[in-house]
Amino acid sequence: MLNTAISLFAGAGGCSLGFKNAGFNLLLAIDNNEDAVSTYNMNFLDTPCLKEDITRLDAEDILRHAGIKKGKLDFLIGGPPCQGFSSAGIQFWDDPRNKLLKHYVRLLHGLRPRWFLMENVEGLLTANRGNFIYEVTKGFIEAGYIVRLHKLYAHWYGLPQKRKRVFIIGNLSGLPFAFPSPTHTDKVNQRNLFGLKSPLSISDAISDLPDPGEREEIVLAYTQLPQNEYQRLMRGNKVLDHWAAGLNSETLERIKHLAPGQTMKDLPKQLQHPSFQRRAFRRVMDGTPTEKRGGAPSGLKRLRAHEPSLTITSAAIREFVHPFENRFLTIRECARIQSFPDDFQFYGTTNSKIVQIGNAIPPLIAQVLAKHIMSLQTIHEKQKHKDGLLGYFLTKADSMSPTLARTSVLLDTLCNR
Repeated sequence: MLNTAISLFAGAGGCSLGFKNAGFNLLLAIDNNEDAVSTYNMNFLDTPCLKEDITRLDAEDILRHAGIKKGKLDFLIGGPPCQGFSSAGIQFWDDPRNKLLKHYVRLLHGLRPRWFLMENVEGLLTANRGNFIYEVTKGFIEAGYIVRLHKLYAHWYGLPQKRKRVFIIGNLSGLPFAFPSPTHTDKVNQRNLFGLKSPLSISDAISDLPDPGEREEIVLAYTQLPQNEYQRLMRGNKVLDHWAAGLNSETLERIKHLAPGQTMKDLPKQLQHPSFQRRAFRRVMDGTPTEKRGGAPSGLKRLRAHEPSLTITSAAIREFVHPFENRFLTIRECARIQSFPDDFQFYGTTNSKIVQIGNAIPPLIAQVLAKHIMSLQTIHEKQKHKDGLLGYFLTKADSMSPTLARTSVLLDTLCNR
C-alpha cells in the first residue's frame, strides 16, 4: 500500500494537497522561494517545508529530515522548473541550464522512491526539436524506472480550467500503468456513449463567492491571521484574498467594450494597447522558448461564464476579466479555478500570491493521479515489465506539427517493447 511522499519544488503545496487528500502522508517538502515555503508551512502543519537550494542537498540530507531510509519512500512528487531549452546529446546533463533537472535525477537515484511524478509546461515537448524531452525521459529510464509520458488536459478531469501540462510518472518495480481515463468531455456524443460529464465552468467554480470587497475593507487579508481570526472572518462572509483591484479609466473603458470570449484584438483600434499594434504580426515559432515568443498578444480577455477558464497564470489578475462584471478576477477566484479550497491561505504580496497559484499543480489533478496510482497496486507480479517507456500521449489533435512529430519519433526509440 502506497503511503509516504516527499515533495521537491513544492511551491505553495498544490501537489502535496492533492496527495494528502488521496491519503498520502507527506513527510517533507522543499522549495527555495521564501513566500511559497511560508504558505506551505501555514497550510500543512504536520509536514515541514524547508527553504533549501536543492542543488546543495544530498539524498542523505533529505532522508534524515524525513526520517526514512533509502528505498523506503513510496512517492517523490514535484517538477523542476526548466531554466532554458538547452542543447541535447552527450553534453545535455552538463549544460548549466539543466542543473535543476540534473539534480532531480541525482536525488531520484539517491532516494530510490517506488514511484515519482514530474510535471512541467507543454513547451517541454517541442523544446530543441524534441531532443529535450527525449533526454529527460531517457534519464529517468537509465535511473531504472519504467515511465509513461502524458500531456494532460485538466478540464477532462473536472478542473474548471483548460490547463495543459506534461506529466512524467514512473515506478521502480516495473509495474505497468496508464493514466486515468477522462471523466469529462465537451463532446456530446462521447458523453452519451461513455457516460462522461460536461466540463466544469468558471461559473461552477466561482459563482457562489460573495461580491469582492474593496482592498481597503479587507486589509487583514494581507496579514497572517491566527486560525480563530480567520474563521471569524469566514463566518462574517469575508473571503481572504477576494478583493477587486482598482482600475484606471482607460483600462475600465477597454474592459467595458469586451464581450464574453473577446480579447484585445476585438477592441476598437483607439483602445488597443500600443504593444498590441507592435507585436500583432510576429509569429510564434513551433518549439520556441516562451520568453522568446512573439505572436499576436491577446492581452485582456473576458472569460465565458459557461466554459472552463483559460489557464491560470501569474498574469490572470491583470488580464482575465470576469465574465459579467467589469473587473479582473480576484486572487481567490483564481485559487478556486485552480481547485484550492477557501481555507487555504497564501503568504506574501499580491504578485507573490498569484505566482504561487499560477505555478501550482492543481490539487484536484494531483489527487486524481494519486488515487489512480494507488488503485493499481493489485496488478500481478507476472505482468511487470523491465525499465523503459511504456508509452506517451502528446496531443488530442488529429495531426501533429513537424516538431511534435519529430518528438514522437524520438520517443519511439525509448518505448518498452
